[in-house]
Amino acid sequence: MEEEEEEAMLNKEEEEDDDEEDYNIVKFQNSPLRNRAIMVDEVAWRLKNGDLMMRIEAAKEVRKMVRKSSNSNSKSAVRCRFAASGAIEPLVSMLNNWFPLSAREAALLALLNLAARNLRNKTRIVSLGAVPPLVELLKCQTGNLRELAGAAILALSSAASNKPTIAASGAASLLVEVLCSGSVQGKVDAVTALYNLSISEEGPKLIVDVKAVPPLIHLLKECKKYFKFAEKTTFLLEIFSSSEEGRMAITNVDGGILTLVETVEDGSSISMEHAVGVLLSLCRSCRDKYRELILNEGAIPGLLRLTAEGTSVAQERARTLLDLLRYSPPESRLTSSELERIVYDFTVHVDGTDKAVETAKRLLQGIVRKSMELSFSRVKIRASSCTPSKIQST
Repeated sequence: MEEEEEEAMLNKEEEEDDDEEDYNIVKFQNSPLRNRAIMVDEVAWRLKNGDLMMRIEAAKEVRKMVRKSSNSNSKSAVRCRFAASGAIEPLVSMLNNWFPLSAREAALLALLNLAARNLRNKTRIVSLGAVPPLVELLKCQTGNLRELAGAAILALSSAASNKPTIAASGAASLLVEVLCSGSVQGKVDAVTALYNLSISEEGPKLIVDVKAVPPLIHLLKECKKYFKFAEKTTFLLEIFSSSEEGRMAITNVDGGILTLVETVEDGSSISMEHAVGVLLSLCRSCRDKYRELILNEGAIPGLLRLTAEGTSVAQERARTLLDLLRYSPPESRLTSSELERIVYDFTVHVDGTDKAVETAKRLLQGIVRKSMELSFSRVKIRASSCTPSKIQST
């Protein structure tokens, strides 16, 4: 997970009153390293040996010590020292449902701060059994706790070794619930967590309910198409486009295809690649059904641009999709003159009148070449289906 996402995750926590800073925190910031270690060890001892109220206050102290550290190096040192002092295990224990919600929230906030930018702590938190109680907290009707649990799943899912455990826990379906009904930040956290779990190279492929599609498209509509968040959203939508149920969900959302077309036009290179992948998946599955829907949203200019400026994968997908959009039944076929006019108008807008003819010619030649390659490939496939024995027997 990117550093800015973890910062956003921590910044969204409910801020405490900082007007009366605890004296020990001030002392911690200004003391030598040896005294810092002593203070961390004292807090860890209270987490392990104190009564309920003492443990809750100690958990709050963990969060304060990390957040009040003066710089990133200091924060990292505090996180490592807390882990070395054995503070993680009692904090994980406090997540369980036999503790009151106040204790669970304090422990959750402490663990979020210990996990941020620390792969070893993330792995340790999961190995000590944090995932099952976090899944239970995702079911909580208290919005703040549910979304803090989602933020924790997000943080922990960025560690590759944690992904199989989280994916097997049933967290994905609960993240979809957050995606459907949570706050904007809760939805963003849910999308990123689902993305992290979907790119796992270990364990079975993550199955996500298609009811995630409408909020995904809505979020893509609202965000800047070149943001990293759009890359994660379009990645998930491309996964959904591989099934008929997912394709129907995408096209049933008002403005769903238009949002993908706009991403092809305005997205980053990665989100463009995924967005055109979705459109291509739709058209390949049933060209007669989806061709007009895609053309009606004005996809041609963005696809033409992508054939020249996209990644190698995006260029190939755009060319293939253009070919599918052109070759259609006679009554709805895009004529050569129509295509030439569209290409010329597009290149005038991009390169100006002086270079438009040259650029349009190059783009049209690329489309024709690709079409010929596909046609030749089909001929080869048909020819290979005729074995020598069949030829001799005819």
